[in-house]
Amino acid sequence: MGGVNWSGLSGVSVNICKTFGVCVAICLLPLGGCSPKTELERTVEKANGGDPMAQYNLGVMYDNGQGVLQDDAVAVKWYRLAAEQGNAFAQYNLGVMYANGKGVPQDDAEAVKWYRLAAEQEYALAQFNLGVRCANGKGVPQDDAEAVKWYRLAAEQGKAFAQYNLGVKYANGEGVPQDDVEAYAWFSVAATGGSIHAEKKRDVAKEQLTAEQLAEAQKRATESFENYGSGM
Repeated sequence: MGGVNWSGLSGVSVNICKTFGVCVAICLLPLGGCSPKTELERTVEKANGGDPMAQYNLGVMYDNGQGVLQDDAVAVKWYRLAAEQGNAFAQYNLGVMYANGKGVPQDDAEAVKWYRLAAEQEYALAQFNLGVRCANGKGVPQDDAEAVKWYRLAAEQGKAFAQYNLGVKYANGEGVPQDDVEAYAWFSVAATGGSIHAEKKRDVAKEQLTAEQLAEAQKRATESFENYGSGM
């Protein structure tokens, strides 16, 4: 296949203070004064109240052991509560937990289920991981055309690793007609975004192109970078 397989990304932390605003003070009458709530206390309060972003943030804290004892099962609990309310970040992270068997039995089909829900909400990392699953046939029937669909959606959100894998598909003619010009263009965009693998593939693809084709490929690369950007 030759593509990047990045199905084990960690959760994306959100700055809780920025998310929920300034600290709130509560009166501790027995002590005769007031004390600000900690970030953890405020997050737990909001999570128990059903706030999906707080539930997600609490899941990240337990997942990474940030301010609490690391606990995969508890992380899964909070991710699931947020995911079931439609939080795309939590859906993606729950998919990662199932993919890696962290806090739950390893289950490729469940991983795909949650990746898909997040991908349908345009979460680029989930789109990429779903593309990898479709390309490899893990938890879903192998389908290169479906993989290309999800790689393209993530690539058009500026994800260099998706742009690279899309280039691989064009280079190999998997799920799309073989096209060295298009392959070069996507490799070039991904290389600009920091992909070392893409730099090497771009140079290989260049050898397959005529001067006219190279000019067209470079034009497409410039347009794609201007439209979508690129980064890891």
